[in-house]
Amino acid sequence: MDILLLILGFVCVITGIIGSFLPALPGPGLSWIGILLLYLTNAVPNNYWVLGITLAITLLIMILDYIIPAKGTKKFGGSKYGVWGTNIGLIIGLFIPIPFGFIIGAFLGAFLGELLYDKDDHKRALKAATGSFLGFLVSSFMKFIVCMIFLGTFLYVSWTNRHFFF
Repeated sequence: MDILLLILGFVCVITGIIGSFLPALPGPGLSWIGILLLYLTNAVPNNYWVLGITLAITLLIMILDYIIPAKGTKKFGGSKYGVWGTNIGLIIGLFIPIPFGFIIGAFLGAFLGELLYDKDDHKRALKAATGSFLGFLVSSFMKFIVCMIFLGTFLYVSWTNRHFFF
């Protein structure tokens, strides 16, 4: 049972890293579930400090994930249409067969969303799309860093408690 929890936990942490760029997957949340599964094994002693601190970081990052792109859009003069366009373009960009299609999709989605809001002002739409895109990049990078730290924590704790392997 411990090996199954270890494997499921590792899969959750890796999926969380991927989810730090995809809006459909809660990256830090999945990574935290992976750490929780590790601590549910009999081989690793419970450490409520690690679980509590990582949960608090996860909740903070999940809240900031909604605030940062909206602030980036508003700072550059954008609307909610730009934020929605970013998310829709990101999802559509996942299915474009070019490298990093989700990044291009996010920018084009923000630009088209802003054009839907005000179709006559292309300059403002480009500026707002840039802000929305930068907010998305900052938020994704922040989630990626947290998920990588969670991966390091997972690997360190599982390696120092080698009861799984011996």
